[in-house]
Order: sequence, then structure tokens, then C-alpha cells
Amino acid sequence: MLELKAIAIDAATPRVRRIELTSATGAPLPAFAAGAHVDIDLPNGEQRSYSLLNDPSETNRYVLGVLREAQSAGGSAYLHDSLKVGDILKTSAPSNDFPLYEAGDVNILIAGGIGVTPIMSMAARLAALGKDYTLHYCARSRGEAPFIDELERRHGARLVTHFDGGDISRGLDAKALLGQRPPAAHVYVCGPLGLIKAVNAAAADWPKGTVHHELFKGSEADLAPENNDQPFDILLKKSGKTFTVPADKSILAVLKAEGYKIKTLCTTGRCGTCRVSYLSGTVEHRDDVLDDDEKGEVLQVCVSRGKTGETLVLDL
Repeated sequence: MLELKAIAIDAATPRVRRIELTSATGAPLPAFAAGAHVDIDLPNGEQRSYSLLNDPSETNRYVLGVLREAQSAGGSAYLHDSLKVGDILKTSAPSNDFPLYEAGDVNILIAGGIGVTPIMSMAARLAALGKDYTLHYCARSRGEAPFIDELERRHGARLVTHFDGGDISRGLDAKALLGQRPPAAHVYVCGPLGLIKAVNAAAADWPKGTVHHELFKGSEADLAPENNDQPFDILLKKSGKTFTVPADKSILAVLKAEGYKIKTLCTTGRCGTCRVSYLSGTVEHRDDVLDDDEKGEVLQVCVSRGKTGETLVLDL
């Protein structure tokens, strides 16, 4: 774990805080690549992941953008209401579930709201590499678009804004943008579930491995719990322990109750952070992240379920 000191906290918008962190001990910070995040240990015992938005060439600081969630379970509420300049946070070293393919000749970056944070580090890296890129930034209004002034200064005409005023018909036309793929192009999208679905649908004919996404939060309807679940058993191969996952709980909830620490971000099957390898058993995958090949090897413990009457064997 790293010990990081908050050296600056500013309001990017009324609901988004910009938090700048540096080493509390004076030790060098681990390097990070565009799209990376850190996991922060919170006072309530939970962990939350936040993307690094600054230029990966910077070795003396990490910068986060934190949206104040209306239904915060302690993560964003703490970072908004309690964290002060000079306070110490314990975090993981940076890791990356949303890497930038730096060899791509044409790069289309699409961000929705707070999803702009990993996209900012990607744009900075592409600019440093001298690569062709365009950053499409979607928000309800300019006032609700965090870091817009910084993005305009840094990226100029490469930044294209889409302020829809809450009317989706006035927003980004993903089909028009992505209907025909430029040679050697890659597209990266981070933001609400609806935006990611629209981008994935518009780029459905693009070659595998050229469409990349990371999601922060879906709509409330998309987050509604399933109502037809059944209990099932899991076996942890390395420890030999068996647990029953009740109908009203997830594998993640059972593991955490038993003292296992699992990295999480969205807890709704949208981000891919809590993936775990499994060795046998029938898996009902309910995520929006894993491709067909990955589903044969890993599951997301926040939403995936096993079959009643079988034992799902996890590589834990």
C-alpha cells in the first residue's frame, strides 16, 4: 500500500472534486499508464477505485476526479465531506483495466460526465506521442462538464463537446461517428451505460480488440436487482472452504462477509474490476464486460451466479 498526502482539493463542478495526491513519505511514486486507477482504503473498511486523470509522464503526483454520488455508501461522501488538505490516504499502487493501445494510428476518445477522468490521461499520452486523436466529451451542460477548461486549453480543436441539456437526441450521434471505421482506428469510451451501449452498437462491425470501454455507473433501472435468483454453493480451491450463496446475496457479499478482500468499483457488472478465475461449474454471467473467451475462464463475483445443485469452484 502507498501512503499519499492530499496537497490540493478543488471543486471542478458543484458535484465533482479534483484531488491532487503526492507521496506522504517522500518515496517515489510508482509509474502509471494512461487509463490506470488506484484503490483507496476508506475509514469504513471499504475500498473504492478512482481513475488517474493526469499526464502519465508526471512522476510526482496522482490526480483524481471524484463525483459525489447521491447514494454514496461512504466513498465519495468521505472524499467530498471529510478529506482535508494534508490528510493521508492509503491506496494501492496504480493498476490498469482500461489500457491504451499506443500503436493505434487513429484514436477516437469518448467520455460521458465523470467518465472523462481516464480519457484525460489517454488524451495527454496520445498528444505526447504525436498520435492522431479526437476527444468527444458528452455532458448535460458546460457547467456540468468537469475539467472542461483544462481540456480546451490542452487539446484545442481536438476536443469536441456534446452538451445535450438532458435530451439524448441532441447528444453524440455514435452511429454517424463510428459507422465507418477509419483504417487502424481504435475507440475508447467511458461513462454511463447508455453511452457505452450506443458506442458498442455503432462499432459492432469493428474488428475485435479495437473497441474499448470502462463504465462508472449505469442507470437506476439497470442497477435493479434480479428477482428470480436461487441459492448455490461455491468452493474456494486454494483454501478448500465451501460456502452457500443465498438467493438474496452475491458471491462478492459472501466472500467479503467471510473476510476475503476483493477489489471492486461499480459492483454491478459494468467495470470488470472484481473478476475471478473459476475452475469448474456452470456460470450465469450477468456482466457487460467479459467477452466470450473470457467467460470460459473468469466471472465477476458482484453479479455472476452459479447453478443450484452444482458447486462453482473458484480459483481462490
